[in-house]
Amino acid sequence: MVTLTRPDGTRPQDLHLSRRGLTLALTGGYAVAAWSAQAEPIKTSADDLVQSMVQIKAADREIPAFVARPIKAGKHPCVILVSEIFGLHEYIRDTCRRLAKAGYVVIAPDYFVRAGDPSAIEDRAAIMKIVATATDAQMTGDTQAAVAWLKAQPFADAKRLAITGFCWGGAVVWESIARIPGFKCGVAWYGRLTGNMSPADTGNRNPIDLVGDLKAPVLGLYGEKDQGIPLTDVDKMREALKAAGKTSSEIVVFPGAQHGFHADYRPSYSKADAEAGWARMLAFFKQNGV
Repeated sequence: MVTLTRPDGTRPQDLHLSRRGLTLALTGGYAVAAWSAQAEPIKTSADDLVQSMVQIKAADREIPAFVARPIKAGKHPCVILVSEIFGLHEYIRDTCRRLAKAGYVVIAPDYFVRAGDPSAIEDRAAIMKIVATATDAQMTGDTQAAVAWLKAQPFADAKRLAITGFCWGGAVVWESIARIPGFKCGVAWYGRLTGNMSPADTGNRNPIDLVGDLKAPVLGLYGEKDQGIPLTDVDKMREALKAAGKTSSEIVVFPGAQHGFHADYRPSYSKADAEAGWARMLAFFKQNGV
């Protein structure tokens, strides 16, 4: 079994996976470093959906992205989904399908493709080396590439656009709303608010540094017992939002919840909190015209 409560993934001492557990994680397409032997992850049917891998044009190269959307004809509102540190693994793809079932065109770019596939790696240090290559500039460019791809699709109503993300991706949500115009809103699931995960990125600015630049409302969903994101950081972010006059943004803290409470393949998963957060996210999208 794995104990994962940190925003940046597991550490070597957290890993107690059996050979069977590793096999299940790998064959199921889930992140090895965070897989729980007791996990019963949600499996969303692809019925009535179109799903595929596409290539989107980033600044330096084409990068892969997973897309799921309703099979129903017409133009649908859009969501960019940003992964955890484990990249584009099955949990992220299934979350895309869940949003597509709710009526959205969902695209999840592979932000780490230039450096490797973190989902297949057990060693935390090796994972973090991959994550550290994703600078602010690269992340912003890749997100802009996803926006451009959506705008070119006949089935996508890119004027109704939101962004959501988990863990590493939660921080990307705050930063993208601050840097990229055109989003109606964002929902950040337990994304760090301070601290640079790319030490070599000397131009890095953290979400709390960018509050004044937010161009749309953000809903932050956080866990009270998150060992990597202290409540003092959450309180500082609330104060910063208030001071900047960003009254349409809000942060919800789930009592007793750990980091990764939405991730159904981890031991930190909380069904009740995950479902409550999901309902809040969908309501926030609707409230903001997505």
